[in-house]
Amino acid sequence: MSAGKQLVVNADDFGFTSDVNQGIIEAHRRGILTATTLMANGDAFDDAVRRARENQSLDIGAHLVLVGGRALAEADRALPSSVPRLLAAITAGRLNVYEELAAQVRRILEAGIRVTHLDTHKHTHLAPPVLDGVARVAGEFGIGWVRRPFDLPITAARGSASWGKRATSGSLAFIRGRFHRVLAKHNCRTTDHFAGFQITGRFRTSELIALIRALPEGSTELMCHPGRCTGELRNTRTRLKESREAELEALTAPETRQAVEETGIELVNYRMLDKR
Repeated sequence: MSAGKQLVVNADDFGFTSDVNQGIIEAHRRGILTATTLMANGDAFDDAVRRARENQSLDIGAHLVLVGGRALAEADRALPSSVPRLLAAITAGRLNVYEELAAQVRRILEAGIRVTHLDTHKHTHLAPPVLDGVARVAGEFGIGWVRRPFDLPITAARGSASWGKRATSGSLAFIRGRFHRVLAKHNCRTTDHFAGFQITGRFRTSELIALIRALPEGSTELMCHPGRCTGELRNTRTRLKESREAELEALTAPETRQAVEETGIELVNYRMLDKR
């Protein structure tokens, strides 16, 4: 990696609803968003694919879903509704992680989308059996990048994060070794740093600017969840609703762009990092 600071601003949940898709595209066209990850089982998948084709500069990855929604490997089967139920299903042999993840990646590829990176809904690839499936899929489909969901200790707005979220973020350190060994075995890369877990659903322009000004040297992925919040999103089962509008405002604010320029940060996507 070259010297300096590189920032990938990646939006989760592309394909969830059409109003979320709209907000992601706005954040890319008018703001600092450089990448997004697409939900192959999302209700607005076709709309997202159309928008991706119209915005070729937006880097597209796969947002792999094992919690919530419908399975693709087994038609009409519902995926577990929570992470504990997912882990129970895997332990009992009721869900083949690799087959489901491969089916999701395959659907995106068959739509004509180049998949440059992978992450998981609810960060389920922190669980060893899910990580093994993600790494295998990445290796077999030639996808070079996988999210490392270990938050920066300097994350802006950490103080406003709940105690539980801060404790969870801090407790992940002990699994980092195996996480990176598994990815290396399958020739997968990660950014040097990651930010966004502790401030999901609560950052505004001021917090985003503070984070930008505190970024360390090297490459960082910032996870975000911008979107428009209309009746479509309000009728879904997600806690991230009005907060998506606030994130969209932060990502498109002139002050945010100014902070990026003043700090000398290079906005990049995974296609650009591939060339480093």
